[in-house]
Amino acid sequence: MSAPHTEAQPHDAVEAVVPMIPFVLPIAGAVLIFLLAFIAVSMA
Repeated sequence: MSAPHTEAQPHDAVEAVVPMIPFVLPIAGAVLIFLLAFIAVSMA
């Protein structure tokens, strides 16, 4: 009989990022709003 497989599961990048979404998403939104406001003020 063959030995049972004991190799580790492959590392999933999505599962590593999902716990950080509640922190990254608002920060990214704030940076985007700041950049859009900066562009609007500089064009005015």
